[in-house]
Amino acid sequence: MLYDSGMPDWFKTKKAAQVAAFFAAKGGGEIPVLKLVKLVYLADRESMRLTCYPITNDKFVSMPHGPANSMTLNYIDGNLQSGEWSALLQDRAGHMMGLARPRSEDDISELSQQDIEVLESVWGQFGAMSRYQLRDWTHDNCKEWEDPKGSSHPIPPARILKFLGVDGADEIGAEIAGERRIESLFESLRG
Repeated sequence: MLYDSGMPDWFKTKKAAQVAAFFAAKGGGEIPVLKLVKLVYLADRESMRLTCYPITNDKFVSMPHGPANSMTLNYIDGNLQSGEWSALLQDRAGHMMGLARPRSEDDISELSQQDIEVLESVWGQFGAMSRYQLRDWTHDNCKEWEDPKGSSHPIPPARILKFLGVDGADEIGAEIAGERRIESLFESLRG
């Protein structure tokens, strides 16, 4: 288990925790892990469709159960830890993820009104689906996902944008990558 002191600045740990907590709260205080992973991915994907940028700025990967947010999944699985994450979410218990405490308005302080609207929309569209229905939906409808045959493969943001039909997908994808490189450079200078 690692603590997130080495996490890149461009990944929004607190926002990712708040997104996960939002969906756990919508699920009545706990939610199946597979369903949570798909909802977080779909929220970032929908944000990219609307604004060209993801909410969490996570790395995206194709995994056997569909597309996922790589670093968020590491927090869910307990491979990474942070105070920002554990303040909102309990450690994974089997196939479930739950809230650490009742949710308050401060628990969504990093999310913009547009982020919250995206999360509400994603929950409205997918919240009633089971984890396996949601997995199957992402396999059939997220064309950026490719079966990794038991492994995982990166999904570049430009690929997601292309399948969403966003004009200038390659340029926007390059811009996202450039911003990440700049943040990493500043991080190394501070370190």
